[in-house]
Amino acid sequence: MSAEQNQYLIRPVRADEWEQVKELRIASLHDPVAPIAFLDTAELAEARPDSFWQERTAGAASGRAVRQFVAVGPDGVWDGTVAVLVEERGSTDFLDREIETTQGHVVGVFVREGRRGAGLAEDLFRAGLEWAWSLEDPALERVRLYVHERNERAQAFYRRIGFQDSGVRVPMAADPSAQELEYVLARP
Repeated sequence: MSAEQNQYLIRPVRADEWEQVKELRIASLHDPVAPIAFLDTAELAEARPDSFWQERTAGAASGRAVRQFVAVGPDGVWDGTVAVLVEERGSTDFLDREIETTQGHVVGVFVREGRRGAGLAEDLFRAGLEWAWSLEDPALERVRLYVHERNERAQAFYRRIGFQDSGVRVPMAADPSAQELEYVLARP
């Protein structure tokens, strides 16, 4: 762990931090890889009312459904984030398919350019996975995520931290000729 990485606090968001959540999300959507990394756009995010961000942040701060983690620098700037959604068996996913196993779904992975390669993504994933594996009644059987077929850097990172390509492919909503690959990590 580098000295710079040691200075970061990795923690869940708090319900009253909606303005920081909004700023970091919009920053992520302005990143050059945003079109292949996110299903959202900066224009849509910027147009959402404050009430949307307040509700989103409150939901990601407590309960079982979702938890968002952030990397807070010594200057108080949020330089990275990851969120884990819980998909309960019998519910439907974002593709309107029935969930066959209770699982986590990692979304919103982002580390600011200039902070990448310092271990923040690993630390964010560690926190998100620790939270996911701590859930009970029922416990999560696996965690999954989707990554664009052309996002080789992200794919390499996910494999390095233990995720495996499941072979499941889904078309991108904005470009059905492109695919997202499902990567999974089984419960340890």
